[in-house]
Amino acid sequence: MTVSGLQGKLSSTCPKTCPILPNLQKSKSKACCKRKTENKHPGCDRRPPASANTTYQDPPPKSRTIKMSTAVRGKLPWPLKMSYDKQDTLLKLFVLSIAAVLSFSTRLFSVLRFESVIHEFDPYFNYRTTWFLTEEGFYSFHNWFDDRAWYPLGRIIGGTIYPGLMVTSATLYHVLHFFNITIDIRNVCVFLAPLFSSLTTLVTYHLTKELKDVSSGLVAAAMIAAVPGYISRSVAGSYDNEGIAIFCMLLTYLLWIKAVKTGSLFWGAMCALAYFYMVSSWGGYVFLINLIPLHVLALMATGRFSHRIYVAYSAVYSLGTLLSMQISFVGFQPVQSSEHMAALGVFGLCQIHSFIDYLRAKLSKEYFEILFRTMALFVGTAVTGVGAVLMASGSILQLRCLNVSEHQPTTWSSFYCDLQMLVFMFPVGLYYCFCRLTDANIFIVIYGITSIYFAGVMVRLMLVLAPVMCILSGIGVSGILSTYMKNLDISKVQKKTKKTENYPIKNEVASVVIMMMSLFLITYTFHCTWVTSEAYSSPSIVLSARGGDGSRIIFDDFREAYYWLRHNTPEDAKVMSWWDYGYQITAMANRTILVDNNTWNNTHISRVGQAMASSEEHAYEIMRELDVNYVLVIFGGLTGYSSD
Repeated sequence: MTVSGLQGKLSSTCPKTCPILPNLQKSKSKACCKRKTENKHPGCDRRPPASANTTYQDPPPKSRTIKMSTAVRGKLPWPLKMSYDKQDTLLKLFVLSIAAVLSFSTRLFSVLRFESVIHEFDPYFNYRTTWFLTEEGFYSFHNWFDDRAWYPLGRIIGGTIYPGLMVTSATLYHVLHFFNITIDIRNVCVFLAPLFSSLTTLVTYHLTKELKDVSSGLVAAAMIAAVPGYISRSVAGSYDNEGIAIFCMLLTYLLWIKAVKTGSLFWGAMCALAYFYMVSSWGGYVFLINLIPLHVLALMATGRFSHRIYVAYSAVYSLGTLLSMQISFVGFQPVQSSEHMAALGVFGLCQIHSFIDYLRAKLSKEYFEILFRTMALFVGTAVTGVGAVLMASGSILQLRCLNVSEHQPTTWSSFYCDLQMLVFMFPVGLYYCFCRLTDANIFIVIYGITSIYFAGVMVRLMLVLAPVMCILSGIGVSGILSTYMKNLDISKVQKKTKKTENYPIKNEVASVVIMMMSLFLITYTFHCTWVTSEAYSSPSIVLSARGGDGSRIIFDDFREAYYWLRHNTPEDAKVMSWWDYGYQITAMANRTILVDNNTWNNTHISRVGQAMASSEEHAYEIMRELDVNYVLVIFGGLTGYSSD
């Protein structure tokens, strides 16, 4: 560019005070005199031309503001130097880590107060079978015939248990030993439930995030980490099927929601694998295999059934049923028993629905209506006939025996003790789900309503209710806080509008609501900690009481009696006890027992009960008939015992 050309270009951009153009008159503008640099002319924002072929390059800006912000940024801590997205990710990881650590640590009260010990009765059988699996291998475990139980009948172990818990513990044990982390199998069994409870918090976060948003997931994860309804079955030492079953159940729900949203065969197959893990771990899988078909049926009734739902459910049911039948204890029940018929019926209904859609696209409207009415009449007649036969035979009418305390109906006090503020936030979460109804929200609504019903019927199913209570309460709490945090404005200068005039005290109302929610969350934390410490952290095999001076007294009579049997009786001695103590005797005393907690033979149990309820002369004859050497008698003495 020539000098004349540059002058012509600058004449349209530079103010008139520019000394490069001496013929121009002076202007009243003084805007260009503010910026003074070394390479710029004092009166203009342009450089003087050095030559005709000179190419100019602007130097990086050096202003006082940028220098000060750089200096201030250098003094900030490293998290604040990150971008907003990185800070958000770091905060989410921090909250989830705290929730997982809290979930693990709150379940260690019994270990700190007593020692690393197995709790209750059923966990001792699980511990004994896990030890056998780690020592002898899976093949011997699967074909194990236990001659120490149900004398003289015995018991086939591999075909009468859900092996998922034992296989999980044995796998974790071998993995730790592979990395030279030497740990006893008993400690693996003791700490397995707290470990899986930490994983449950992560799964709860992802499930709630799929249903609503990230903030709801974080609140739900924090709630399920300390909810007493779940802690009661997952404390350290509670080595039972429920310890890992809730993780498997929520993982299956998460993958089902992903399969419904995407219609992907991959997520359907992953959901089927999670369902297989659930079936191998707990008999409560029946609730799951009826809840998912109920969700599909609800989507059909509301007109939301689509190709995505068809692909997801067909993959989950077909593959999941085939995998579940590989468990010896389950066998052919998925295609024979009444509790699995709903899933089979919905699967057939999906095929009929898709076939009808295909015919509607191929046939005219008149022919389609004739064919549809004929098929509906035929199917209705067949279903009515099959139902009448089943009702007459009584094959779908199963009695529910209330033989133990955990099968009793749930009281209102139990709901509050195990859930506390979740009882009140549950309807709020339902409201937010109904406000924006989606396929996933319909699932969580059905899950919440059905679990409330079953938890009211049986107190043991409070375990199934606790996760959905945390999920819906997390949605409710997050929704309330998000709504009122928007109204919380701490700035003094506000622009008055018609909306603010109609709502003059929105800041005060928002502050009160947020303070109330904070108070509820604080009381929830204290309540959960207290219930966990006092009610759910006492192993039944080690008893404790308070002395006259308030000190704690430990009664270890059960383990002392079992070790006395182990060291002072012949190895082939037969011990008669009530079925509650059968697993503990075989695990710790290593002696043969007549009945145990499996309760598969009612005749044998009734004979033992008859001996204990009869007079001494008659009881002696029954014991001679059963070839009994020792009898376990329990009496609370002066302190008293719950079974006295």
